[in-house]
Amino acid sequence: MLTVEQASARVRASAAPLGSELVPLAHAQGRILGADLRAGRALPPHDNSAMDGFAVRCADLPGTLPVAGTVAAGDAGDAVLAAGSALRIMTGAPMPAGADAVVIREEVEDLGERARFAAAAQPGDNLRRAGEDIALGAVALAAGMRLGAGELGLAAALGHSALAVARRPRVAILSTGDELVSAEVPPRPGQIVNSNAYALAAQVREAGGIPVDAGIAPDDPDILVARVRSALAADVLLTAGGVSVGDFDFVKDAFARAGVTMDFWKVAVKPGKPLAFGHTSDKRPVFGLPGNPVSSMLGFELFVRPLLLAMQGARSLDRPRATVTLASDYGKRPGRDHYLRARLRREGDVLRAELHPRQGSAMLGSMVDIDALVIAPADSGDLPAGTRLEALLLRAV
Repeated sequence: MLTVEQASARVRASAAPLGSELVPLAHAQGRILGADLRAGRALPPHDNSAMDGFAVRCADLPGTLPVAGTVAAGDAGDAVLAAGSALRIMTGAPMPAGADAVVIREEVEDLGERARFAAAAQPGDNLRRAGEDIALGAVALAAGMRLGAGELGLAAALGHSALAVARRPRVAILSTGDELVSAEVPPRPGQIVNSNAYALAAQVREAGGIPVDAGIAPDDPDILVARVRSALAADVLLTAGGVSVGDFDFVKDAFARAGVTMDFWKVAVKPGKPLAFGHTSDKRPVFGLPGNPVSSMLGFELFVRPLLLAMQGARSLDRPRATVTLASDYGKRPGRDHYLRARLRREGDVLRAELHPRQGSAMLGSMVDIDALVIAPADSGDLPAGTRLEALLLRAV
């Protein structure tokens, strides 16, 4: 049986880039940049004033100077400062030729047509130099970056109204089992709502993908094969349920009949041991996730999410990690990595991990409002309170 690290390496090695598409800047938020963006202009594009004040020649100060005019933000940048004079200047206005500093308004006695400067100034005071932020020709944004407010603002400032971004992977989600109904249908005795479809779709979107609802397949081998073949039109296929060893777990056979070559069927992890991964003849990834909701979501987090990010060329595939300290005892047997749902509480320099009281694979409530997945390593046994462990951070703490 593969370890999490071994299985993850196999999955990631299979990732093939999806290519890029051009999208308007207004629709690029959250997308992954498909190619380096070089600055076609400097930022700022010209020397400009960092403050409201007076543009001066430092050699003329201190003293009283005539005010020859005003330079405003948006002016053409053709103003010239004659020796022995000053110009009023606004924040962001282009520096006039001949000026080498700005004295802020609060440090000047404004006499109307003249201004008194009590102190000397140094060249460069209160100036923003051309290219000080981004130099002409520099890589302003690197391929693989996720585009947020700062990245989009910078792209706009550099004159880009559209960006080449990675194509979003289409991810088919096929649930299996006679017991499943959609959330709109009141379940009869023996039935349950197909929560996996909704949770997995949310995880797909969070990873940058487009979820495609492939419906619910009954426990009928022939129907399941047909549904799998149809769902393989997507870039990635996820099935939920039917990968264990029960009498009605038909997914393994359905994959084989649909032409899917399997890489592995089990991973040494709890929850989520019965997890399958393979590919089609044209290398489309296929996952068989467990039916228990926590196992399904954890399998996505550990294996599917990094693959989707890799297919989009993301620079970072992994969640940030931190060392945490158990707030309570946790009993386990050696043999598998355990991923424990927890909330974190900061106490000085210590991150205290408060484990959810119900860690079972069917306990969907344990995935609500959590900060981290705490990793109890395979070679460990019972872990007392105070044990320091590594954790995957699901949100900032």
